[in-house]
Amino acid sequence: MRRHATPRAAGWTPRRPFVTLPGRRRGISERLLVAILVLPLLVGIAGPPTARGDELSDAVARQKSLAARVKHQREQVAKLRSLQGGLAQEISSTRTALAGINANLDETKTRITRIAKQIVEVRAVYGDLVAQVALLDRQVIATEEERAAKAEELRQRKALLAARLREAYRTGRTPLVQTILASGTFTDLLEDVGSYLEFGDQDVALAGRIEADARTLDALRGLLIDTRSARQELRSETLVQKRQLDAGLAELRAARARLVELQAATARELAVQRAAYARMARNSGALRDAIARNVAAQKKLASQIASLVARERSLGNIPSEYNGTLAWPLSATITQEFGCTGFPWEPQIGSCSHFHEGIDLAAPMSTPIRAAGAGVVVFAGPNPFDPYPKAWIVIIAHSESLQTWYAHIDNGDNPPAVSAGDQVVGGQVIAYIGMTGRSTGPHLHWGVVFNGDFVNPRFFV
Repeated sequence: MRRHATPRAAGWTPRRPFVTLPGRRRGISERLLVAILVLPLLVGIAGPPTARGDELSDAVARQKSLAARVKHQREQVAKLRSLQGGLAQEISSTRTALAGINANLDETKTRITRIAKQIVEVRAVYGDLVAQVALLDRQVIATEEERAAKAEELRQRKALLAARLREAYRTGRTPLVQTILASGTFTDLLEDVGSYLEFGDQDVALAGRIEADARTLDALRGLLIDTRSARQELRSETLVQKRQLDAGLAELRAARARLVELQAATARELAVQRAAYARMARNSGALRDAIARNVAAQKKLASQIASLVARERSLGNIPSEYNGTLAWPLSATITQEFGCTGFPWEPQIGSCSHFHEGIDLAAPMSTPIRAAGAGVVVFAGPNPFDPYPKAWIVIIAHSESLQTWYAHIDNGDNPPAVSAGDQVVGGQVIAYIGMTGRSTGPHLHWGVVFNGDFVNPRFFV
């Protein structure tokens, strides 16, 4: 029997027509069924919007922050590489100096102190990078947990959706089930299901939140990948730098040990010399007179040598300039460097109360002494101007302006191996270690005269 339409109140607006399901017309019970199926899914799991902030924006911001941190870390790594490079050069120079002949112990000590300071700086930068690796480790764990929690949340939502869809299918709502399953996103779902049920603004917002959660999960996945990559890059680099730092520390320990050995050897030689000096210094007035006489004798000899060099130059036996470098005359323990000294038996020169005009090389008696370079022997024998005991000396002219002096050489069992006028080559044996003259022990006093003045021999080797 046909029912008559019920009169509607004035101003009534017709609702959107329902989609007709095959074989029947949807009624209010069907709309309630869909509401029962879908709304608890959205509200029960996603929940109403909370005040915890935009998780997607937060994840994106964290990716940007990580990128900035990685850039800073790479800058720190570059700084560490530069520091390690400088440290390696300093260590190499120090190792070469210690392994070479007659290391300058004061200079080497300064080098080692400088290396120690550089290592402190390297360790500070390295320690900061190690701390950043540990921080990245913690962030990887935290991001993994966060991502797992978000994935579990979406998994539960999908599981509940599947359960409700199965219930809908069981009750014969096949077209509705097919619609829901065919929907690409929850927003599409709401639009498609809108044919069956009207949803409010809150439901649409919840669907948007679910989509945002899915995008957040993708962002977290990207953040996790980037964090792991940054951690691996930094960890690999810190391992490389750790090996270099360990090598530097080992070299520093070796250099310090070698310096201690050389200092001990020097101290032993100095102890012998100081004991000898103590005996000489019992009569301070006589010692002052002896020093003054030695200075006067050296000046007279230097004047005579200048005349001899001029004559050899005029004969064409020596060049006007020396092309090349000098070599150490022997490997020995250096007991005195060139310049101001604390040894009171050296004369006063300029502003220095005691000044040493050469380098003292202590070695056992009769150790061979070699020419520092090619030249002409202009003097070989005892200094004629010395008071007793006279020092025996060999002097070689390498050019018109460059000479090398070899003093306190032996005159007993091993007299000088050359005579005045002999041409010598670099490395040729010219004399032997002795202790002639006013000497506190067997050693060679090696001096270099350039343009008439004694200068530091280290400038020429």
